[in-house]
Amino acid sequence: MIAKRRVTVEKTIGPAFQTASVPSTVPHEPAPMRLLISFAALYLAVVLLQLSSGGVGPLDALSGIQEGFTTTQVGLLGSAHFLGFFIGCWWAPRLMGSVGHSRTFAVFASLGAIGILSHMVFVHPTAWAVMRIMSGLCIAGSYTVIESWLQAKLTNQIRGRAMGAYRVVDTGGSLAAQLLIGFLTPAHYVSYIFLAILCCASILPLALTNASPPKTPAAPRLRPVMAILLSPLAAAGVVTAGLTNAAFRMVGPVYGLEVGLSVDQIALFLASFVLGGAVAQFPVGWLADKFDRRWVMIWLSVAAVATSMGTAFFGAGSTTLVFAAAVLFGFTTFPIFSVATAHGIDFARADQIVEVSASFIFLYAIGAIASPYISSFLIQLYGPSALFIFIAAAHIVLVIFSLLRMASRPTSGARRRYIYVPRTSFLIGRLIRRRRTKQPPG
Repeated sequence: MIAKRRVTVEKTIGPAFQTASVPSTVPHEPAPMRLLISFAALYLAVVLLQLSSGGVGPLDALSGIQEGFTTTQVGLLGSAHFLGFFIGCWWAPRLMGSVGHSRTFAVFASLGAIGILSHMVFVHPTAWAVMRIMSGLCIAGSYTVIESWLQAKLTNQIRGRAMGAYRVVDTGGSLAAQLLIGFLTPAHYVSYIFLAILCCASILPLALTNASPPKTPAAPRLRPVMAILLSPLAAAGVVTAGLTNAAFRMVGPVYGLEVGLSVDQIALFLASFVLGGAVAQFPVGWLADKFDRRWVMIWLSVAAVATSMGTAFFGAGSTTLVFAAAVLFGFTTFPIFSVATAHGIDFARADQIVEVSASFIFLYAIGAIASPYISSFLIQLYGPSALFIFIAAAHIVLVIFSLLRMASRPTSGARRRYIYVPRTSFLIGRLIRRRRTKQPPG
């Protein structure tokens, strides 16, 4: 009788006793809010990088003109920046595998600071082109580290909020960098020292953070031919985005000077473009998920042609029209890269998304390398309106090619969600891959 009671008591209290006394061996994941706060160092580094690298482009254009550079030489500086960007995107994952995240970030940020500081030491277009390659290396390599760090630390629970914050920080930093030009004196060593200080300061958040760096990811393979064959229209769209956006951002200050804008007004002119592009992401994203993305890209290009031609022939007579045209130009051209990428990803398998995304960044860089030099050469020959005529011509070609592709192949039946894609590094595809696999609502 006593034995039966003992068995009954053990059955009653046994599990509760074991639960209370045996410690859990499952590690606790950090709370979502704590994890988001831990990304503050990365976000601060992004802001500082954007202020320094985003500011040096228009400052170089204004300073180069003041120092007697030709318009074509100023355009060459923009092309050199994107050449450095391409090299940095390729080199950074390999350097991370050798020395780790923090040291890689320090290497690229140091190269950027050295390039900025050297401007007033060697005032020559060829020397400045080499320095701009260093700036391009800085932005691509540093963003590769940041996005690798984010991708390794993100959980599905906070991925949407963390990526939303990342986009806001990146776009906000870019917008502030354009406005910064209004406070910097062209061709003055203090202006370049200030931008170099910001670049050096971007090292501090990552150097002082207590978070341990993640494991180094393998570099994605670049297969641009595969991406072109997968979707020729998407490839044409991202090249066009590189041609138009890089031409405006790198040669836009020259256009502003040619039509009589002051330095303060040029800052607002460039910022209006970024603001228009940021606002466009919400309505364009909704349209791209509801309708055929090829038609969205066509109508964006048609609007870009109308805006560009209106700016070329009527914008120079009114400062208000110039600012309004910049907003509309950003609204119509900035989202084309993301729409084209979404269209191309629709044809990719889940295991191809990272490689296709990296290949589209590669194709964007090819267009961005060529366009500043071409557009500045046209401005030198035919005047400031040639910038927007060149941009309009690129979008006319895209419209014609889009219509031809629509006649030859239907769009993909299984579409993935539209996502705004920053043109920052070859690793951006890893950050958005899981969200790409979700179907769009409705």
